[in-house]
Amino acid sequence: MMALLIQEYQTGYGGALTTLCALASINRLEVYRHLHHDPAYDRDKEARGQIGAVVRDWPLYGIQKVTHELRRRDHRLNHKRVYRIMKECNWLHINKRKRKKTTQSDHEHAIFPNLARGMELTGLDQLWVADITYIHLVEEDAYLAVILDAYSRRCIGWHLSASLDHSLPLKALESALRTREVSSGLVHHSDQGVQYACGEYVDRLQSVGIRPSMSRKGIPQDNAKAESFFKTAKCEEVYLNEYLGIADARKQIGRFIEKVYNEARLHSALGFMPPCEFEALLSGTR
Repeated sequence: MMALLIQEYQTGYGGALTTLCALASINRLEVYRHLHHDPAYDRDKEARGQIGAVVRDWPLYGIQKVTHELRRRDHRLNHKRVYRIMKECNWLHINKRKRKKTTQSDHEHAIFPNLARGMELTGLDQLWVADITYIHLVEEDAYLAVILDAYSRRCIGWHLSASLDHSLPLKALESALRTREVSSGLVHHSDQGVQYACGEYVDRLQSVGIRPSMSRKGIPQDNAKAESFFKTAKCEEVYLNEYLGIADARKQIGRFIEKVYNEARLHSALGFMPPCEFEALLSGTR
């Protein structure tokens, strides 16, 4: 294919080289470098293959995560070189989507103070963060509720449903309670949405000794860890797939959460380790 493109370029069809490259899924820069025998391009051949392997596995990783994943695979490449090669190969991605509101904070239930603000975490199960997001399906709407351990960033409970009522986060909470043991003084932090403020949810938290905490109204930064998780899940799973329905979405998103995000995806705040690996290191079982 490369030889054909070069032939077309040299015989006067070069004006449409961009179109040809797009059709053949070949970077135009590669054609020019083949033509001019750029020695730097040849020196990058092995590095480009190593980086390409990471990009295939993790197509939305940024420069830092690609560099650290390369090191985990015993490839020592400078981050500046990684950036240059990724830029040349169009492997840098930016994903932006419109958000759909899931928080209804105009209600008569009690609002709890923000206990998470200023907490200095020293271990697991001191602070859990919870949130809900919208998932677009072809034929219906769906909503994903999650609970993360704020120290390890591990998703310890989740539930996907077509319903946005209080049962959605409550099922995510029950999932987390099956996964973890409640520690003394554990704080559960969420927004002021009616699903988290309603009596059923608050009663369940307090029945097991968990203290409710809520963000300030209209300040999503107060629950930044959950927001960051949703951004990752949407960019690296949801936006890349078209689910057949709720059951298919639950299966595929569940696989991403349990097998990819928790067990394989590097997290910069954890020293570029996956959450499960980080927790195993804390417990000394690694």
